[in-house]
Amino acid sequence: MSARFAGKTVLVTGASRGLGRSIAEAFGAEGAFVVVGYKVRADDAAITLEAIRAAGGEGQVLAIDVMSAAAVERGVAQVLDERGAIDVLVNNAAVARDESFATMSVEAWDEVVGTNLRGAFLTSRSVVRSMMTRKKGAIVNVGSVVGHVASPGQASYAAAKGGLTSFTATLAAEVAPRGVRVNAVLPGLLDVGMAKRLDHRVLARKLALIPLGRTGEGSEVAKVVTFLASDDASYIVGQAIRVDGGLTA
Repeated sequence: MSARFAGKTVLVTGASRGLGRSIAEAFGAEGAFVVVGYKVRADDAAITLEAIRAAGGEGQVLAIDVMSAAAVERGVAQVLDERGAIDVLVNNAAVARDESFATMSVEAWDEVVGTNLRGAFLTSRSVVRSMMTRKKGAIVNVGSVVGHVASPGQASYAAAKGGLTSFTATLAAEVAPRGVRVNAVLPGLLDVGMAKRLDHRVLARKLALIPLGRTGEGSEVAKVVTFLASDDASYIVGQAIRVDGGLTA
């Protein structure tokens, strides 16, 4: 087993379950010290930490509300104080509220856009300064193919994820001269996280559109995330890699 992240500190937001857990575990398997960011699911975050250790890594849990600037600054400062550096940030915290746009509340829109887009902004801003000082670091944003193809009922989620891809490209161009690489991964329909809550009829219709004919595994996305964060991707900057079984091919 490779250990590309031995001695490295990786912060993964939204890591208490689903795709975030898969990503955290993948970094653990490569020797990283993984900070498991979570908002309210402390028990689930503890399970993720156990999975990291079982995979061969180490880590800690960190309660952090990515919509709160004060909470993000406080959490990042704590990690920097304890670990000395954050080598990799994975912005994975996300929420979706599928509903008709005509009846969507302002509160629902703000929650989805706030968590998915504002959260990535706040966390990246807090981490990138220390990365630029060290002239080294990687940020991987977890977007979605929904940000690039129509998905009725997901106007807020699509807007947030589409914005995240644009944010990735522009931030990457701005901080690359300071030694920091920023990229994104855009998952399609997965067997973890939000897709597990889809009605079986909706799932069947979506599967019919995927050339591979199946949902993706969390580990398949996690491998792309760890690649983008590693020195193996040292010349990849500002890209958004689709991992969707050919859905948007």
